[in-house]
Amino acid sequence: MIMKYFTKEVKIGIASIMALCVIVYGLNYLKGISMFKPSSYFYVKYQNVNGLAKSSPVFADGYRIGIVRDIAYDYTHPGNVTVEVELDKDMRIPKGSSAELVSEVLGGVRMNILLANNPRESYLTGDTIPGSLNNGLMESVSTLMPQMEKILPKLDSILGSLNTILSDPNIPTALNSIKNTTANLEVASGQLKVLMKNDIPLLAGKLNTIGDNFIVVSSNLKGIDYASTFNKIDSTMANVKLLTEKLTSKDNSIGLLLNDPQLYNNLNTTSANAATLLEDLKVNPKRYVHFSLFGKK
Repeated sequence: MIMKYFTKEVKIGIASIMALCVIVYGLNYLKGISMFKPSSYFYVKYQNVNGLAKSSPVFADGYRIGIVRDIAYDYTHPGNVTVEVELDKDMRIPKGSSAELVSEVLGGVRMNILLANNPRESYLTGDTIPGSLNNGLMESVSTLMPQMEKILPKLDSILGSLNTILSDPNIPTALNSIKNTTANLEVASGQLKVLMKNDIPLLAGKLNTIGDNFIVVSSNLKGIDYASTFNKIDSTMANVKLLTEKLTSKDNSIGLLLNDPQLYNNLNTTSANAATLLEDLKVNPKRYVHFSLFGKK
């Protein structure tokens, strides 16, 4: 009786429904949606989801804990987007946690649950978790763009000034002068090298010889008995001083001779008289000398 209702068309319909269920389950499985495993659901509100897509993975501490199940725009309150996330049933979300959307370098967006340290209170299934947006590197680039726009005119001015400098005809002349200076320095360096190789050793040898001679002279000077020499000099100077004192004193003959004016005058007078006498003897020899052949005076 019942078998007559399982006609060919009914069997085809049942097979089609089963195939459709398998396809839906397979697609959801490929998307990461578990249709039979119990899960917990939460909602996150954003002002901008920044390109977040359904079936995107949800992470916590770098580990995948769920997926984005649905995204709905709140038409009654424009500027708000509600994201429904499906998390593992065993996942506990402490109160104070937040869901952050991070923009990746290749343009994708991932949701990270920033877990708070609150062991006492947790969000219940169906609660709304606060959401935040982190543009990551792209936000830093967008922050730098205005500064780059300010720098570009200055950079353009610098490049213009550089072009003006490079177009100056004096630049090749200056470069040529630098080249000649470099060549002269190279020649001078070669000459200095030759000097260092030939003359410097000779000069060093002479300096060494002079140094050796100086050492010999120094050794000879070191061997002199300076104390004895200075004692002899002191003795000689004392004798000279004593002689000088005696010459200036009237207690001796030489001192009297040198210091007595009367003696000097007498000697002067005697000398003058002797000269007069000699002169008179030369003029009148007969007055003083008599010759007699016969013994008469």
